[in-house]
Amino acid sequence: MSNNPNEGREVILSIKGVDVSFDTGGKKKFRAVKGATFDIYTGETFALVGESGSGKTTLGRAIMRINECSAGEIDFEGERISGKISKEEDRNVIRNIQMIFQDPAASLNERATIEYCISEGLYNFHLYKDENDRIEKVDNALKAVGLLPEHKSRYPHEFSGGQRQRVGIARAMIMEPKFIVADEPISALDVSIRAQVLNLMNKFKAEKGLTYLFIAHDLSVVRFIADRIAVIHRGRIVEIAESEELFAHPLHPYTVSLLSSVPMPDPIIEKNRSAIVYEALESEDDENATMREIIPGHFVHMSDAEVPFYEEKLREHGLK
Repeated sequence: MSNNPNEGREVILSIKGVDVSFDTGGKKKFRAVKGATFDIYTGETFALVGESGSGKTTLGRAIMRINECSAGEIDFEGERISGKISKEEDRNVIRNIQMIFQDPAASLNERATIEYCISEGLYNFHLYKDENDRIEKVDNALKAVGLLPEHKSRYPHEFSGGQRQRVGIARAMIMEPKFIVADEPISALDVSIRAQVLNLMNKFKAEKGLTYLFIAHDLSVVRFIADRIAVIHRGRIVEIAESEELFAHPLHPYTVSLLSSVPMPDPIIEKNRSAIVYEALESEDDENATMREIIPGHFVHMSDAEVPFYEEKLREHGLK
């Protein structure tokens, strides 16, 4: 389709028909991610939004090669990184793609000091000139996330959940990666620290040309930080659009339902409105349904039979 706002942009990560399945012990496997297909462009923040258990983290972990893809392909800078790859290619993935994990308590080594936790990547890839340079990098990383250099001699259990999350962010940032999978990076933080961390992520993005996959369920945060948003439901990507476009013109019924659940700061409006309950569409389990570009840059998962329904939606929004 012409007039696509993303036409000609450099793709850093490409997800092509990715399935992630888990063995349930029976004959049938559980498909946690179903046919996910989208591109992430260099220098953007691409958000993946959905309710708990929708497959957001599973897809993020598949990009990191923690979860295996049972179908489809993941490409990073034009090279396939899913399935069997060489040791050298694997090191390239680890060096250039970092993850900020959802649970900071589980992702940090309780027996290691904060200095070692943050320095581990520097040691593995020898990303420092000498000891003084390494310590300076650790100190700068701690200061950047609102912690003190003195904290580096402590252990993870001596910190609060929010502080541990900031250590996790420092550990990812110190590697100077090209791409970061941020899995609910601020869910464990106090409200006062959230804005600081989001601004910090935006600062790194502007200064270092970083690209983020930002996994979240808090839509107000996503609206602030994301350039484009993909909505995932029961493992299926149902809608992709630019951030403001999605909030202004949600087309898929699940997206409409999700946005209606966002609380309003005005108590009178909040008291008089009601959340829209999502009723599953037939296309949800239709294997022939695909993502279609309904207007430039705005994609919706639909079957052939649902095309008239979405055309009517476009007319309602004044887009056709």
